Amino acid sequence: MPNKPLFITGIGTGIGKTIISAILTEKLKADYWKPVQSGDLDDSDTLKVKSLISNTQTVFHPETYRLTQPFSPHKSAAIDGIIIEKEKFIIPETDNQLLIEGAGGLMVPLNDYFLMIDLIKQLDAEAILVSQNYLGSINHTLLSVAVLKQYNIPIKGILFNGKSDVDSESYILKYTGLKLLGHVSEYSSINKKTVVEAGEYISL
Repeated sequence: MPNKPLFITGIGTGIGKTIISAILTEKLKADYWKPVQSGDLDDSDTLKVKSLISNTQTVFHPETYRLTQPFSPHKSAAIDGIIIEKEKFIIPETDNQLLIEGAGGLMVPLNDYFLMIDLIKQLDAEAILVSQNYLGSINHTLLSVAVLKQYNIPIKGILFNGKSDVDSESYILKYTGLKLLGHVSEYSSINKKTVVEAGEYISL
């Protein structure tokens, strides 16, 4: 594998990790892996990203856990009668750049003792933090950065998704000292064309 895997994580749930994952997968022609899919198995994040990719180089690796319920992975697993085991997460073999999409935020539990951030550490990945501007997002972003640093996880930078807020973004970047990887604007329609276009505004 030429580089560390890139792990797409966010400051919370529903802030656009999957769209960002599609944009970066297409831009880098990277392989894609979603280790845990919790609910929406018929419309999984892997299927969503696959539908937005134009290149023929990307390989989509199967999820380690496919859980039937749309809850936190530890709860979904309990409902399905299983326990998520950290030893089951084996990074896919590839000579290509690997992009990994998390589920929810950093402190989402996978079992009683293992969090999403523990998985990032276990996989020896470099984090890309997706932020979105809303009331409270500075707090959520700074907390996310702080815990990544506490775990000594390298952070490639921050991507802002959605409406821009110059004051919030400049404060976050100045306080954290992290690289701005880009800004993905709101699109009226997300499709293969707009995914390619959005990639032009991202610099890794």
